[in-house]
Amino acid sequence: MQKLNFKRTIRTNILILKLMGLWPEDDNTYTLNLYTMYAFITIVVIMGGHNFFQIINICFVYKDLEALATTIFITSTEVLVLVKVYFFTQNIGRLKNLLSLLKKDVFQPRNEKQMELIEPTLDFWKNVHRSFMFIAVSTIVVQSVNKNQLPFAAWYPYDYTVTPFYELTYSYQVIGMWYIAISNVNIGTLFYALLTYIVVQCDILCDDCKNLTNERSSFSQRLVSCLKHHKEILSFSQNVNDLFEMVILGQFVTSTVVIATTLFMLTLVDPLSEEGFVTVLYAIAIITEIFIYCWFGNQVNLKVR
Repeated sequence: MQKLNFKRTIRTNILILKLMGLWPEDDNTYTLNLYTMYAFITIVVIMGGHNFFQIINICFVYKDLEALATTIFITSTEVLVLVKVYFFTQNIGRLKNLLSLLKKDVFQPRNEKQMELIEPTLDFWKNVHRSFMFIAVSTIVVQSVNKNQLPFAAWYPYDYTVTPFYELTYSYQVIGMWYIAISNVNIGTLFYALLTYIVVQCDILCDDCKNLTNERSSFSQRLVSCLKHHKEILSFSQNVNDLFEMVILGQFVTSTVVIATTLFMLTLVDPLSEEGFVTVLYAIAIITEIFIYCWFGNQVNLKVR
């Protein structure tokens, strides 16, 4: 039976990460080359700069409670994305090594039956990735359509209300928003993919255990194989936890701040107005992101019981 290439499942995810400057070629990490220079521009100049000017703006609006809440509302989530990107790039080598482990025979489906068993789970992840990408792109398009107004409140050391500074600043914010949103989605869905791989490995192991033969020699051999597989799954899941634990902690802390800020903002605006509607939708998006993390984690928890 032909080996299953698990990385092929996430090839679209990896391609997008490459375009964002977050996935060096092959099994390499960041070295002194053109791609690293491109990554520096996207991460530091575009994403980092976009966040920097928004944070500086807080110093000028802190006396206006509504403006301050609005700024924190958006900026906190974007800063979290930068934190995610930092930990992601710092651990890119370990992450690639982790994915390469899936090529080992112990992680491979044994037959066509097991292939059919795990396909629905892998397809579900693909649908989650497509859905999140659609939501992210739609949000960027809607947020970008502002007449005579920048998408985000920020401070700049020049008058951005005059041509051509307005057009350049507008483009800079849209590009920054694009990189931040798409990076956030694809880092998150890659983590979901790793949890999905743990789930399908548990399915394969359970199927192997159900089909242990009664013949003494074959039974002993297969039992040892199952024990080795179980040990490899535990090691893989621990590595996934070590890679993403700080990111998940940051996600929960930031989401708590954003949800609290959202509830405060709803006291300042009419919940039935356009601004109130957008605020509620944003809060739902944050809650959904937390829910998806918990849902995939719960799936792993259910499988190991």
